[in-house]
Amino acid sequence: MCAPNGARRTRRDHPALPIAPAELADCARSILAAGASMIHVHVRDGNGAHTLDAGRYRDAIAAIRDAVGQDLVIQVTSEACGIYSPKQQMAMVRALTPEAVSVALREICPDDGSVQQAAEFYAWMRDEGVMAQHILYSPEDVLRFESLRAEGVIADERPFVLFVLGRYASNLTGDAADLDGFVAAAADDTTWAVCCFGVTEQAAVAASAAAGGHARVGFENNLLLPDGAVADDNAALVRQAADAGRAAGREPATAAEVRNWFR
Repeated sequence: MCAPNGARRTRRDHPALPIAPAELADCARSILAAGASMIHVHVRDGNGAHTLDAGRYRDAIAAIRDAVGQDLVIQVTSEACGIYSPKQQMAMVRALTPEAVSVALREICPDDGSVQQAAEFYAWMRDEGVMAQHILYSPEDVLRFESLRAEGVIADERPFVLFVLGRYASNLTGDAADLDGFVAAAADDTTWAVCCFGVTEQAAVAASAAAGGHARVGFENNLLLPDGAVADDNAALVRQAADAGRAAGREPATAAEVRNWFR
């Protein structure tokens, strides 16, 4: 998966950061050629700020579909970014009914009082065929996720999670060694991927590939190649991730294979 823009970065951070629908479409073409099977999409409002506007998502999705057809799974974010409430996040997903969406457990189900509302939302996504990926920031998050699965709150037959390394590090750089704690906390039947902040992104990808996991790379979390040089574009990071998978004896999945796995 490639996360090419995120909620916070701008072209001051990198001139090739894709924001507008046409830019996301061009990015989709390049990351597909580099080996990606999924794209994780953020959209911005007229001032360039993070938004969960369903109309803007529809415009971005249409542009990407025009560019690559069904050759990428399009995953939108429901990230709160300190702006949106759980109800607003869930309302966007229901209004859009996207092919795939990322949902942070800490945001959608932050406490015991939110469990029933979250359970209804998770069940709705399952029934509507929305491919949910649950964002987890610590091994403790993983343990809570698996507990909610055991209770039937999260009823995905084949759950998909993302382990985030470095989100709360002071220098926003993840440590690939931390992946072991996440994996140990997850159930054997949980499909997982990793993303990692900073220059250690590719080290985390390699560790994930060797451990049977999957990966998300891109400018949302990292702008750098392993040698510290600034990547030309998102495709450069995807190519390195694909190569890491092949080095571990694993060919990058196609979008069709991803859909078959989760549906």
